[in-house]
Amino acid sequence: MPIKIMIMKIKKILHGKRVGKRGRVILLMAMDSFLIVLSVAIVFMILRNENLYPIIPITKWLIPSIILVGLPFYIVSNQYKSLTRYVGAKSFFNLGLRNGILLFCISFFSQFFGLPVPSISSWILIWFTLSSLTGLTRIFARDFLINYDKSKFNLKRIAIYGSGTEAIQLAAALRVSKKYEIICFIDDLKSLQNRTIWDLPIKPIAYLENIISLDEILLAKSNLSKENLRKIYLKAKSKNIDILEMPSIEDIVNGQMKIDSLKPISIESLLGRDEINVNLEYAKPIIQDSSICVTGAGGSIGSELCIQILKLKPNKLILFEQSEINLYKILEDLKESLNQSKHTELIPILGSANNSKLFEKVLDINKVKTIFHTAAYKHVPLVEKNPIAGVFNNVITTLTICKIALKTKTKQVILVSTDKAVRPNNVMGASKRLAEIIFQAFASEELKLKLKNKHHIPTLFSIVRFGNVLASSGSVVPLFKKQINNGGPITLTHKDIIRYFMTIKEAVQLILITTTMSEGGDVFLLDMGEPVKILTLAEQMIKLSGLTIKNSNNPNGDIEILETGLRPGEKLFEELLIDAEAIKTDHPLIFRANENHLDYETLIKKLKLLEKNIIDNNLKEVLKILSILVPEWNAKF
Repeated sequence: MPIKIMIMKIKKILHGKRVGKRGRVILLMAMDSFLIVLSVAIVFMILRNENLYPIIPITKWLIPSIILVGLPFYIVSNQYKSLTRYVGAKSFFNLGLRNGILLFCISFFSQFFGLPVPSISSWILIWFTLSSLTGLTRIFARDFLINYDKSKFNLKRIAIYGSGTEAIQLAAALRVSKKYEIICFIDDLKSLQNRTIWDLPIKPIAYLENIISLDEILLAKSNLSKENLRKIYLKAKSKNIDILEMPSIEDIVNGQMKIDSLKPISIESLLGRDEINVNLEYAKPIIQDSSICVTGAGGSIGSELCIQILKLKPNKLILFEQSEINLYKILEDLKESLNQSKHTELIPILGSANNSKLFEKVLDINKVKTIFHTAAYKHVPLVEKNPIAGVFNNVITTLTICKIALKTKTKQVILVSTDKAVRPNNVMGASKRLAEIIFQAFASEELKLKLKNKHHIPTLFSIVRFGNVLASSGSVVPLFKKQINNGGPITLTHKDIIRYFMTIKEAVQLILITTTMSEGGDVFLLDMGEPVKILTLAEQMIKLSGLTIKNSNNPNGDIEILETGLRPGEKLFEELLIDAEAIKTDHPLIFRANENHLDYETLIKKLKLLEKNIIDNNLKEVLKILSILVPEWNAKF
């Protein structure tokens, strides 16, 4: 019991609790005084054995001098200001430097006063011994404090996957934590296995199969492929080990996240192909110090666009959004990012871009340079049930934006489209295809004006078309996740349905890159990789949740997959090209298509008639005009 009490008192003194800073400094000074005496004694005992020095005459003045001069010097040079539990390599370097300066000064003045002094080699030996002893005692005290603190807590036993810079930074942050005990590092690189970091072994992934007690695996390897990530995830799940990931270095550097901000790995990050990081620096000339407007700013694509645009430091970012709650959410998210930089002015606009007077005023006042048009009704069954609302929002709003963009001399307008616009089988797809046609027609007119007048600076209208994005509001992924959390079943409209998938972040970054390629009238296609069978996606999500599929072969499984039949307007397969070949661009994931479109004058006449019938709520005529303007639409009305 007395030993435990003593240890506790020492710990409290070193940590500066209760006794305060003065008590802690006194203890460290007493320890340093003892180490000075011990260092000199050790050196002269060695020298005495070699019959080099009589020990008494020198030590009579040397030891008191080092103590009397050294301790005030240590105080003045801030040796006692560093917290013992956080001392690192720099502290030890400074400690050695202080000892060197101290001994040099004492050597100089001892010769000045004619005192008996050791040789230069002896001074070096004293310096080495003193620095080693003071350094080692502080390492001991640091590790003692950390381990003693942790001994009082029920710590989570963790392994860190990775052994690079990210892993070491994470380990350093967690080392002093009162929550975690690091058991080992895990890495599949054979050259690193059976080596150590801070006396902790680096183990292969196979180590998890035999481990008895492990609570969590922390992922600290940014270049991990999705295939390897799935392997680790499934292995961890089979052992009931939680798996967390640290934030990206980008988010840490930007101040958006802390290095020890750990979060559960999302199912979305385990699906699809490996995400390709896009260098947004190419888009900087378009975005930086410019006024940018995003319609549908609170939607899945729109909100991510705003986040990525903000990183490029525009002068103004206008958030156009009809939904109050969505606008509030994206505004709050962006405000957090702005805490680190006040470069961008955020301008939230609650309203529809179809309000021509409002939209024109906003663009004119803020001198908008680029518009990203993402606002659209995109849920196929809902638009199928509400076709007039869908056509009005997706078509007429697009027309209004194009007109106002010309009027306010906006430099560039980008339409975010969908693969459902290609040979559409539903009203939503047909309305998005018509939105594309509008953009193409306006682009054509601008190019004609440019040919007539070489001084004319055209507004560049371009289209970016791609498939489904993981975790978007209309994606099956959030639906399947919800159904799994509720215990199933997963509802699947058809077992043969195939869709393209990519992450929202990747899609948005590629959209931004297209702004540097636009020549007017471009239809950019994003390489989505290989299409994914939705049935396979559902099966993967069940397995990745640590559950089993319930079917005829496994009647005792956890989650059942049920076919409900195709919904109105739903297609088995989606495409990205209408009738043209994809042409390569400078970016490997971006292609360009040249597609036919309607004459501008003919289109405008038809759109006026379409708008009139929308106002009159004449559904039959609305669908009839839509089918004329989009002849490839497989209309059923």
